Amino acid sequence: MIGALIIGDEITRGRRQDKHFAKLIEILKARGMHLDWAQYLGDDPGLITTTLKRTFASGDIVFSFGGIGSTPDDHTRKCAADAAGAPLQLHADAEAEIRARFGTEITPQRLKMGEFPRGSVIIPNPHNRIPGFTYGEHHFVPGFPIMAWPMVEWVLDTRYRHLFNAVPEAVDSVFVYGLAESNITPLMLEVEARFAGLKSFSLPTIAKDGSRGHIELGVRAAPDDVAPAMEILKAGVLTLGGTWNPRPLQ
Repeated sequence: MIGALIIGDEITRGRRQDKHFAKLIEILKARGMHLDWAQYLGDDPGLITTTLKRTFASGDIVFSFGGIGSTPDDHTRKCAADAAGAPLQLHADAEAEIRARFGTEITPQRLKMGEFPRGSVIIPNPHNRIPGFTYGEHHFVPGFPIMAWPMVEWVLDTRYRHLFNAVPEAVDSVFVYGLAESNITPLMLEVEARFAGLKSFSLPTIAKDGSRGHIELGVRAAPDDVAPAMEILKAGVLTLGGTWNPRPLQ
């Protein structure tokens, strides 16, 4: 599974709007992958550490955004070390990158940005050379999108290329009118039972006047299974007395 941790009081308290969630989905989709879960965390060291202990144990691939700077509200590096039970130490490759970035303006505070849990490897930062780090299957990048997104792409392209398009999948749906979700639930169960690995979905809408609108009814499945599954759904909708129309082109 693939997860995301998006860290920062500026997000959870509304000072800034998160952009990482949607972009990570886009980056993964371009490689035939998908996001399974995401969690937002404030700048609470106990919460961050507890969460990382759980996600380290899961074996999931996790992208963590934010909190790896050197100011007092940047807790992620220390929390990752505590969660892993590994000492926090200056990484030689990170030190080289930071010294190359700042030259004679290097300071002990700037070098702290290269302190990672022992056993980490760096993630190059093409924007300003201040690296992120990988520990196990967790990948820690800055909160700044201009830095974070190329770093995520680099991780995927260098470590996980073997997972690109590993499970071919297609999606299709129609808009259903005149039926409630309770009416179409048996249809959804039927197609899921008939096609291994298929997932059906229903997304209802409510009209502005509060009345029931339509339901987007569809499936995600192996490409060869999508068309026959959709035929079953469309025929079932008509049998139940409803109507369907193709989704409008996006």
